[in-house]
Amino acid sequence: MTDAYDPAAEGAKMSYKSDMSYGDYLALEGLLDGQRPLSNAHDEMLFIIQHQTSELWMRLAIHELTAARAGLEAGEVRPVFKMLTRVARIFEQLNGAWDVLRTMTPSEYTAFRDDLGSSSGFQSHQYRRIEFMLGNRNPAMLKVHEHRPALHAALVAEMGRKSLYHVALDRLGAETGQDFRDAYRLDGPHAAQDAIRDAWAVVYERPQDHWALYELAEKLVDLEDYFRRWRFNHVTTVERIIGFKRGTGGTSGVQYLRRMLEVELFPELWQVRGQL
Repeated sequence: MTDAYDPAAEGAKMSYKSDMSYGDYLALEGLLDGQRPLSNAHDEMLFIIQHQTSELWMRLAIHELTAARAGLEAGEVRPVFKMLTRVARIFEQLNGAWDVLRTMTPSEYTAFRDDLGSSSGFQSHQYRRIEFMLGNRNPAMLKVHEHRPALHAALVAEMGRKSLYHVALDRLGAETGQDFRDAYRLDGPHAAQDAIRDAWAVVYERPQDHWALYELAEKLVDLEDYFRRWRFNHVTTVERIIGFKRGTGGTSGVQYLRRMLEVELFPELWQVRGQL
C-alpha cells in the first residue's frame, strides 16, 4: 500500500500560526461569511453569489478604468490599451455569470423574490459609476444613492470630471488640430457630433499616421461591444425568469432594460464605420 502523500516532506509550510495564509491575504473569512439568504429557498444562494461576484468584477473594472483615464490624461497611451482590453474581458466574465443565473427557473426565483423587498441591481452604485466613467450620465440616477451620502458624493464627484471618452476626445482633438471641449458636457450623456465623427474618420482613413489613436479607438469599440453583450444578456435573463413583471426596485423591468440597449457610449466610433 502506497504511503499517503505528505507535502511537508517536500518543504511545504504547514503551520500558519504566526504567518499570513491564503485565507488571511484574501480576507476570506469576511468574504465567505457575506452570503446571508433571507429565505429557505435553495436558489437564493445562487442569486446572492452571482450578484456579489459581479460587484467584485465591477470593482476591478473601476480600478482599471480609473488608471486608463489617468494614463490618457498623462499622455501614456500605450499602457492604456492593456487596461481597456482587461475591462472588455471583465465584461466577458460578467456575461458568463448570466449563464449560471439562467439555470434558475421562474418558480425557483418566485420562492424568494418577495424577500428581496425593494432591493434591485438598478441600485448598484458601482454599475452607476462605470456608466458615469464611460460617459453615460443621467443626473436623475443620483437620487437612488442619496441614502448613502459617501457613495452619493463619489458619484457626484465622478460626474464633475471628464469621462474616459471625453479624455479620448481631448487626445483626438490635439492630434487632429481641433478642440472638442465645447462638444461634450460633463453632466449628461454624450451626444454624437459630426465634427468628432469626421475627426475619427481621418484616423481610420490614415491609420499609419495616427496609429495610437487608431488602436485606442478599436479598444474603445471592443470595450463597448462586450458591454453591450452584457446588457443584452441581462435583458434576456430577466425576461426568461420574470417575463414582463416590474422590477423589485420599481422599474418597468424588461422594458427599462431594453431602453438601455439603445444607449451608445461612443457613438461617433460606431457611426464612422458607415462613413468610410
